Amino acid sequence: MKKNVVTKLAEAPPSALDKTIEAAEHATARIAGGSALKKTRDYWHTLGPGLTTGASDDDPSGIATYSQTGAQYGFQLLWLAAFTLPLMAIVQEMCARIGVVTGRGLAGNIRTRFSRKMLYTCTLLLFAANAFNIGADLGAMAQGARLLNPNLSQGWLIVGFAIVSLVMQIYMPYVRYAKYLKWLAMVLFAYVFSALLAHLDWADVLKHSIIPTIVFSKDQALLICAILGTTISPYLFFWQTSQEVEEQILQGKTSIASRRGSSKEGIRKMRVDVWSGMTLSNLIMFFIIAACGAILFAHGVTNIATAAQAAEALRPFAGDATYFLFAIGIIGTGMLAIPVLAGSSSYALAESFLWKEGLYRKFKQAHAFYGVIIISMLVGLGMNFIGLDPIKALIYSAVGNGLVAPIILFVIVKLSSDKKVMGEWVNKKLTTMTGWVITTIMAISGVAAIVSLFQ
Repeated sequence: MKKNVVTKLAEAPPSALDKTIEAAEHATARIAGGSALKKTRDYWHTLGPGLTTGASDDDPSGIATYSQTGAQYGFQLLWLAAFTLPLMAIVQEMCARIGVVTGRGLAGNIRTRFSRKMLYTCTLLLFAANAFNIGADLGAMAQGARLLNPNLSQGWLIVGFAIVSLVMQIYMPYVRYAKYLKWLAMVLFAYVFSALLAHLDWADVLKHSIIPTIVFSKDQALLICAILGTTISPYLFFWQTSQEVEEQILQGKTSIASRRGSSKEGIRKMRVDVWSGMTLSNLIMFFIIAACGAILFAHGVTNIATAAQAAEALRPFAGDATYFLFAIGIIGTGMLAIPVLAGSSSYALAESFLWKEGLYRKFKQAHAFYGVIIISMLVGLGMNFIGLDPIKALIYSAVGNGLVAPIILFVIVKLSSDKKVMGEWVNKKLTTMTGWVITTIMAISGVAAIVSLFQ
């Protein structure tokens, strides 16, 4: 039987993009003759799951949330970028440590330590929330592409982006796929450049970055809840933990027994990776809020619902360069976030039901695992063709995340604080205390967001 086109694509020799990436890495290696440059190269090679997890947090729906924050309140809520960074990083570090030390994904650890009812509730809510988010992100990516070329068809773009994402996840070898995700994270710097082009008043920016200001209104409370839900999202927990396991498998540790435990150097590298990824994520949040605050808020454009709308609103005041950078960023962040959303659902369900799982496996070795990815994509795809408003899709996603995030955070803190599970890498007391504070904040935030949405 003749091989189909997709299989040929997967088995084809390295593409031009592969060669470009390899050339960039070789060039970096050649340049890194001095100690400083060598450290930079070594630092880049240390980055992996933490970088892509943090970068995927800035998906098109997140960009819309940050754009609305800047447009509606100017620089007033810039302090949230610094405030949420340690919260986000501590949670993701606990997730990464669980994966590194136990050799299992998060759902696998929940299955062995908690009730099946809790496990199935978490994974099914996660699947539903992620599917809605995928649908919204696919629609936003199509809108972003149409900003670059209005003659393109919205429907065909949505289908095209979904197919490209599926092909990458299912047929591309994990080593190559992980490398693409890592380099794709660099597209986030489009938002840094767009903010720099906005000619910010840096004294005013610095003041609002350090000094918290808040207006006790329903709209601002809902927006703060949305930012918390966007930065500390359940899908990131599952993805981070499972990617740490995938990295160990790439090193030849194919059994759970061989993956258990870690070294000081392994934990150190994991922490550098996680904190780097979360810092990048919040840095981008900072610059998007700053750009929209400096341009849109200053010109009275205060109602932004989507990332594409933010780009269009910026164009008359900031020019074509900022407009195109925003549009490119929407497409790039979507290509990064959608595989993470679909993949996290798949890891969670596969570990819950003891299916063979892992992106390192071929499709024929893990039909159920890849089946979940396909179904997640089809649900998200279908949402764009049944007339469901993308804003409502994000609301439903936010409700789902608000319900499941505190439950999963409770589990994460319990697991990472359990010496029987973590051994010598158990949480320090301060980390555990901070974890419970974060869980409480997210529980209050989730309840507040859900109540506000249905009032």
